[in-house]
Order: sequence, then C-alpha cells, then structure tokens
Amino acid sequence: MKIAVFGSGAIGGYFGGRLAQAGHDVTFIARGKHLEVMLADGLQVKSIKGDFSLQPAQATENPKDIGVVDVVLCCVKAWQVSEAAEAMRPLIAKHTVVIPLQNGVEAHTTLAAKLGDQYVLPGLCRLISMIEAPGLIRHSGAAPYMAFGEMDGRLSRRVEEIASRLNAANGMSVEVSQHIFADLWKKFMLIAPWGGVGAVTRVPIGIVREIPESRDMLVNAIREVFNVGVASGVKIGNEALSSTIAFIDKLPRDGTASMQRDIMDGRPSELSWQTGAVERFGNQVNVSTPTNTFIYHSLLPLERIARGEIS
Repeated sequence: MKIAVFGSGAIGGYFGGRLAQAGHDVTFIARGKHLEVMLADGLQVKSIKGDFSLQPAQATENPKDIGVVDVVLCCVKAWQVSEAAEAMRPLIAKHTVVIPLQNGVEAHTTLAAKLGDQYVLPGLCRLISMIEAPGLIRHSGAAPYMAFGEMDGRLSRRVEEIASRLNAANGMSVEVSQHIFADLWKKFMLIAPWGGVGAVTRVPIGIVREIPESRDMLVNAIREVFNVGVASGVKIGNEALSSTIAFIDKLPRDGTASMQRDIMDGRPSELSWQTGAVERFGNQVNVSTPTNTFIYHSLLPLERIARGEIS
C-alpha cells in the first residue's frame, strides 16, 4: 500500500516506521531538524518491541511531492488537524482514506468537515513513545495498537482490507472497530485525566496513583469524562470506569502522558482538546466537570505562555 504519514513524531514515526519495515511504500511528512536528519541519516526507532532503522527514509515537507496515496495516517497534534486537512488534499483521490490517530474525540469531525465524510475513518492508537532526538523515536511502553472504523459502524470491505494489510507489520496490532466512537471516548477517559492530573502534579503516573489524594483526583476526572460521554449519547458501558482504572494501575510507574510532557517542557500542548474539551462538552450537555475544570483553569496560564499569547 502507498501510505503518507502526516506528522512524523512519536506516533507517526513509530507506526510509519513499522509499516515501511513491513514493505509498504511509506512517505513521512515532517519539518525542521527532524526532517533534515531523516533525509540524511534515516529514521531510528528504539522500541521495547525491537529496535530498527529505515535507511533511507522517504520524507518530505511538501505533500505535493508524494502524489495520491491509499492511506493517510494523520498524526499531527490536535490543534494542527485543520491545517493538515487543507495541506493533505494532493494526497487524496476517490479511493483514499484518512485515519486520524490524535488524542481527543474531535479530529475525525474536523477532517470530515474539510475533506468529506467518505474519506475519513475515525481512529485511535495506544502507544507510549516520544521523539528522543531529531530522527530518533523511543517507544517505552504499551503494546502498539491501532483501531479504526466506519462512522456508521459498518464492517465494510475497505476497512477489513486495510486492517488486514496493515496488520502484517511486526511490532503493532491493528483492529477494525464497529464501535469506534465508544472506543474513542474510552481512550479519552484515560488520556485526558492522565495528562491533566500528571501536568498539574508534575509527577509520573506511579506517584499519582500511590498517593490517595491525587489518586482520588484522577478517578474523579475519569468519572467526569465518562458522565459527559454518556450524556453526549455515546454508548460507553459502565465497565469502562473499572477497566480504565485497572489499565492505569498497570502502566509503568514512570509513565507520563504526551500532554503532560509538553506542558512540563513549556511547549504548546493539547490542553484545550483534552482537559478543556471535557469542560466544553460538559457545558454543552449540562454535566458538571469540577475536577477537569479546575485542572484546565490551573494549566491555562502555562499553555498561553507556551503559545506566546502572554509573557
């Protein structure tokens, strides 16, 4: 398959690298020093599932250099999705599908509004990874996993074929979901509270869960996301609460969420698309979100400083 990875950081670099390793025709869309190193020295991936490298790595800053592809993996940060949608138009023909892998629950809506529903397969991934240096991705935790599905839940021929071909790659698993919106919200229940509580406490997940007071804050934040999702009409089973907490209890003690790392490092983050989105959706469905609202308001000054809005 011909695949474009739009955004070649911690998520796109890993999954794109594995797919290229499996023989797919993968081109990375990247910028800056990361792109320079990939073009000069290839892409290096250090992974608990096995290290590998791509030498050379196919990479460019301009989607027009690639032409039409079969699959676009949209792996940019949440606030970049709208801009990415405009830029990826040269990659898209009638048969192309775009799979967003962002944290949050809104990327597919943004992409569909720009490109058309028929091109978008809402998706998600699970992976703890980061850019350790330009051209170097480190995967440090969680079994790499990707899921996507049709918006109406159909088990279509195209999703089955794409999943089958992507699943041939080592170091990752791919599934078709017939309940993709519920799955997105279940991940949202994990990642938004983890990132928010981690950023406001500035400690890894192991310490958060070991201290009763911070654990209570985390559990309350998770419960609020669940309540907002249910009130929004998403069919999330009650078992999602216990399974989310159980998953958190199995995370590596030193694990941190990507939003947490961005905020702690003074970089722009997905705060408004994660913790802020919990408050926003809660207001829309008249569900109170006091814990997430407190966290969002506490972190907002740091976010605005990182974005250069205040100094």
